[in-house]
Amino acid sequence: MASDRPNIVYILADDMGYGDLSCLNERSKITTTHLDRMAVEGMAFRDAHATSAVCTPSRYSILTGRYNWRSTLKQGVGWGYSEPLIEPDRLTVPALLASHGYHSGCFGKWHLGWRWGRREGAADPPADRDTPDYAGDDVDFARPIEGGPTAVGFDAFFGISASLDMAPYVYVEDDRVTALPDRVDPGREGREFWREGPIAPDFDHADVLPKLTEKAVAYIEERAATSDPFFLYFPLPAPHTPILPSEPFRGASGTNEYGDFCLMVDDVVGQVMAALEHAGAAEDTILIFTSDNGCSPMADFAELAAVGHEPSYHFRGHKFDIYEGGHRIPLLVRWPNGIAPGTSSDETVCLADLLATLADILGEELPADAGEDSVSNLPLWRGGSLDAALREATVHSSVDGSLAIRKGRWKLEMCPGSGGRSYPAPGPECDGFPPVQLYDVGADVGERRNLEAERPEIVEELTNLLTHYVDNGRSTPGPPQRNAGGALWPQLWWIDRASPGDER
Repeated sequence: MASDRPNIVYILADDMGYGDLSCLNERSKITTTHLDRMAVEGMAFRDAHATSAVCTPSRYSILTGRYNWRSTLKQGVGWGYSEPLIEPDRLTVPALLASHGYHSGCFGKWHLGWRWGRREGAADPPADRDTPDYAGDDVDFARPIEGGPTAVGFDAFFGISASLDMAPYVYVEDDRVTALPDRVDPGREGREFWREGPIAPDFDHADVLPKLTEKAVAYIEERAATSDPFFLYFPLPAPHTPILPSEPFRGASGTNEYGDFCLMVDDVVGQVMAALEHAGAAEDTILIFTSDNGCSPMADFAELAAVGHEPSYHFRGHKFDIYEGGHRIPLLVRWPNGIAPGTSSDETVCLADLLATLADILGEELPADAGEDSVSNLPLWRGGSLDAALREATVHSSVDGSLAIRKGRWKLEMCPGSGGRSYPAPGPECDGFPPVQLYDVGADVGERRNLEAERPEIVEELTNLLTHYVDNGRSTPGPPQRNAGGALWPQLWWIDRASPGDER
């Protein structure tokens, strides 16, 4: 019997493609045994999307229920020393759950910024702090961090500041590092890439995923022994670079090191499932697996294609891009007490929907200034038929901040190329292309035939809807809200008029 406060475990892979799961890609050369079991025992979503094609913005949307471009980060990602991105007093998933008696733990890659302590007498932070070149010379690692996971609702945290290839290389537990850096690591190249930076004596890149998994499993065992429900947010550092499969997985996929690392991620999911079962918590735990964006080109698409594996499945593009391969991601949800096993959905859903879905389960109405782009997926989980599309439309963004809007079968991309790194990339490769792209993804999921000149009425309709979403500060019903960082920014090039949004 389902409780009214189920546990929630949210596993977020880093740069894992839709086509990497054998339960979603019938031609996958990587057999993801544990993820396939999740699909058999729960629901698989075939039209699920991250809000962005890169890491930081997607994570912002997952925890806040807002499109990432409503924050101050309009393009790109954060870095190891970036300031907090989640606004003070913003309602987050763990904060919502705390009001219902949940204990929340985050174990893994944060990548939403926090404020490092600074050395006494340090000059003003340099302009390059929010870049990969910043050396952290003004940071006092002995001081507590501020504005991190425990400041936005989590009761416990153990993890790293950003991607595993971004310095500093230290673990942070709650608000303090577990060991002070004692040297500068020179970094590595190739698939094991990471940047030069300070590293602590207890930090070994190859051991990070196993250690985080150990912490997550221990958290499940500890919290399942109490009477309070729990939320485990488990953002993995894999299969993002550095691609570091451990010995039991090397060569196991029959593809390359990336495929082997995907198998290691699958094994992590298996360990979490086993921990839930051992603790007697599996039946009334919502277990979610997804990815923050599509597969990175660092996986070596050409090498994988040579053995018949396509990380983006039949979608165009990859991580960074406005195309489907950039933001269409795997999403599996298992909840034995709430979701029928072996089910699937072709409904368009978005990772920003977590906040509204959990609020719906808990019987709470979100305040007007929270979850402005979050739509409850609970009707899909319950298996009922829908009278209309769950979401009116869904907005995506690429690494350069270009936007796209998807409504039904139509997808309008407000840029002439990929907005990312596949052809045509922003710049000279886009010379001569129309300024927008319109695709009928119902008939052309590979986004090969641009219909912008043939269907101007659809271009106009979707442009107006996207403009309304920008101006209104929300895409769900409710009073208008304010976008952070100003009313207009360069990626909104088509908005050349005064509008209500200019006042917000």
